[in-house]
Amino acid sequence: MGVPEQLAEHMSMAEQHEYLRARFSRRTMIRGGAVTLGAVTGGAFVAGGTAQAAVPAQPQTQTEYVNGSLVAPFGRHLAFGNDPSTEISISWQVPLPVKKPFVRIGTHASHLSVKIEAEVRSLFTPTGVGASGNHTQYYVHAKLTHLKPGKTYYYGVGHDGFDPAAPQFAGTVGTFTTAPAHKEPFTFTAFGDEGVGYHGLANNSLLLGQNPAFHLHAGDIAYADPAGAGKTADTGFDSRVWDQFLAQTESVAKSVPWMPAYGNHDMEAWYSPNGYGGEEARWNLPDNGPDKKNLPGVYSFVYGNTAVISLDANDISFEIPANLGISGGTQTKWLEGQLKKFRASKDVDFVVIFFHHCAYCTSTAHASEGGVRQEWVPLFEKYTVDLVINGHNHQYERTDVIKAGAVAKKLPIGGTAYPETEGVVYVTAGAAGRSLYAFTAPLSYEGHENEVDSVASFINTKNGKVNETVTWSRVRYLDYSFLRVDVTPASKGRTATLTVRGIAETGEQVDHFTVARKAK
Repeated sequence: MGVPEQLAEHMSMAEQHEYLRARFSRRTMIRGGAVTLGAVTGGAFVAGGTAQAAVPAQPQTQTEYVNGSLVAPFGRHLAFGNDPSTEISISWQVPLPVKKPFVRIGTHASHLSVKIEAEVRSLFTPTGVGASGNHTQYYVHAKLTHLKPGKTYYYGVGHDGFDPAAPQFAGTVGTFTTAPAHKEPFTFTAFGDEGVGYHGLANNSLLLGQNPAFHLHAGDIAYADPAGAGKTADTGFDSRVWDQFLAQTESVAKSVPWMPAYGNHDMEAWYSPNGYGGEEARWNLPDNGPDKKNLPGVYSFVYGNTAVISLDANDISFEIPANLGISGGTQTKWLEGQLKKFRASKDVDFVVIFFHHCAYCTSTAHASEGGVRQEWVPLFEKYTVDLVINGHNHQYERTDVIKAGAVAKKLPIGGTAYPETEGVVYVTAGAAGRSLYAFTAPLSYEGHENEVDSVASFINTKNGKVNETVTWSRVRYLDYSFLRVDVTPASKGRTATLTVRGIAETGEQVDHFTVARKAK
């Protein structure tokens, strides 16, 4: 049920949102209470409380619950908490309202000894919104804390009538592994702009083979809003696309923490004034960012010797300004604080930053975002960020080492960058699954190098597009692909390294380079 038609025609979308929030209060939400559990073999598990998503909810009554034995969970996806060595959130969906959802967890698949209550966040899409109006989705979350570092746990998700500990549901049991307490080699993967379809599925089929500790999704996640302007006037919205997306990614995300940043297609304006009400229902991400109310996709975590920062470039985008300035500058201030803290830490060697809009790209579609260059690039250079990963442009492109807007050092395929003294390398990895864009310059990738002196492109500024001719475009590949990063801590006086590889949907390696840093 949405806003009555006779009222809606006289109300803005923000006013309609507030009307729905008042009508469908939190008392009507299905929620699991927080519970603390004692020690079990392998560590203690604590179900952490999670914030309720500020989204309109469809009222539920006890008689509207369905027989739980007829409903199977789907779309499992993991995320780190603030501390990846001790905290994990387990999330999933149910297609219909069920009673008492929970997670079972243990140190062996046949011994899921601890049962933890979960929270349901119901997301109601009102009548008149896209193709899926008057539709409710049910997202379930349980946050686990006080886990042991570097340990593999087994888990199953269920509800009254569906118990993963029962023999007939043993095949639904999954695993996750917490981050180690000390510096160890590990791998992570990254891409942006996946959506739903064959190519996204094909890329996902290669991710697990990389054995990643986590996966970064640099915005434009499911494309339920294909228009991507972040406005209520966007056409083609279908909330059910998220059901398809979470089912598509479950093969990876049920065991590998899937850590998203939000892009322009993730601003779904019908759910909340900032467009992120739907995202808050679907994801349970670290809550250590600067502005949980307006920027729920901004956070950081440290895995081993590497700090990772997720930013929301919608806040500073001149090209797509729906959320321009929404943080009032607090995100940039927080970013500098994070960079200062991580660079001062003796335990952190590398700082990796990912977000959606590109700092440096020569795509004919979106190219480069002037807001990023204006607000964040100076901080990346000041604090010698080791790697910046973007999406937005549906292709693979990698820069030379850049400082002050110019090439500080050419970085050929197989080369090594030293950010402490040279500058920053930027990778656009936006070819996860959506239709591909184009380049003005010839393709140039591993085994098919085609060096050019300059490339014609443009940058989005507050005054519109401005043409520019650039010399920093080093690798250009136009097919579906993702990023693999192997992290090696320093040992016996050697430098710590990030080995970065661009990998095509076919498994072919299309780029590789190294980022090296002296051990602290």
